[in-house]
Amino acid sequence: MNKLRLLLSLLVFFLPFGAQAALTIEIVGGAAQQIPIAVVPFAQQGAIAGQQDTIANVISADLRRSGMFRVLETRGVASQPHELNEVNYSDWSAIQAQALTIGTIENLPGNRLKVSFRLLDVYKQNQLVGMEYNITPAQLRMTAHKIADVIYQKLTGEQGVFATRISYVSKANGRYSLQVADSDGFNPQTVVSSVEPIISPVWSPDGTRLAYVSFEKKKPIVYVQSLVSGQRTVLANFKGNNSAPSWSPDGKRLALVLTYAANSQIYSINADGTGLQQLTRTTAIDTEPTWSPDGRYIYFTSDRGGSPQIYRMSTSGGDASRVTFEGGYIVSPRISPDGKSLAYIRRDEGKFRVAIQDILSGQVQILSDGAKDEAPSFAPNGRMILHATKIGGRGALAAVSADGKVKQRLSEAGGDVREPAWGPFVNQ
Repeated sequence: MNKLRLLLSLLVFFLPFGAQAALTIEIVGGAAQQIPIAVVPFAQQGAIAGQQDTIANVISADLRRSGMFRVLETRGVASQPHELNEVNYSDWSAIQAQALTIGTIENLPGNRLKVSFRLLDVYKQNQLVGMEYNITPAQLRMTAHKIADVIYQKLTGEQGVFATRISYVSKANGRYSLQVADSDGFNPQTVVSSVEPIISPVWSPDGTRLAYVSFEKKKPIVYVQSLVSGQRTVLANFKGNNSAPSWSPDGKRLALVLTYAANSQIYSINADGTGLQQLTRTTAIDTEPTWSPDGRYIYFTSDRGGSPQIYRMSTSGGDASRVTFEGGYIVSPRISPDGKSLAYIRRDEGKFRVAIQDILSGQVQILSDGAKDEAPSFAPNGRMILHATKIGGRGALAAVSADGKVKQRLSEAGGDVREPAWGPFVNQ
């Protein structure tokens, strides 16, 4: 692949798009040891009809798609408890449940709801955790995600990501739309829409802003948009192309790629658009920068060795060292939240797949099984990697666990989606 083709492949879409809709999820595989859990439909005490099933269904779906849980059928169990004193543990031992979730939904004044839940250890016959939420009806799905996060963390020891959000780009009726949705694809909201391509969305570390590239002015320009106020500002509109933004861990600066002087080189800039600093100075194409979680390094793609590979340099610039050596074509680096692993796209026998590399040992594992996978993005707990792929001739999103055992496909009915980015943990 020559330099011009490499640059263009990192700036524009080549696949057609269709109508946008909520994402649907198909799960393949699971962890070797799944925790069997029963989620009883919550009791409805004057709440909106049907909500007791909704919250239990969302919790169950979240736990299933983590790959860490085997959610058991509860309808055949004689007792359907909602309070602690109603639990007959022998009923749940009989279906081999190790954990049990029960709860209630109750109306409160002012069109509010009180959601209560308990997580129980069936073997020890005691309560592991109990919580209450005072919410509006519109917050019910997000509350279910938060409950699933509590369950996940209590039973696995790791922080759950069900209450986080994802972003992606879709296109319908000739317009590109940057969407933000819940982690399960529900509640998609349009951040910005344009008849020209929108690419490379990235979340700020606090989850309140998105940086992205828009071609609406007939050239790539980097924008930053608040998800709170909707205010949008131009971050980089220099001579030539402006592309591939990446936030520093503290949210104060961004790395980006400019053809400001000549070929594509990596720069850094303050989040308010001041303080532009050139970091690489080569005759090669240096692109796709991403910061290490500790803020010490920037990883990036470069063809300075003849073919695209991943390199690392100090965030202040200077000499860069090559990081990848297995494979002749490697692009799109992303660092895991703990800084120990590097995900990227690797070409093998004409197929582009997600791979993960241990940074210390250099050991590499191919994770995905598609032919045209791209744009990997780690979940904030590092357990899953969201990426773009192609299914049935259409662009779609997919996710794979960091050990390769759990795979998910997220697709829109009749449409194409691209450019995924998984948002950070935020306090909601």
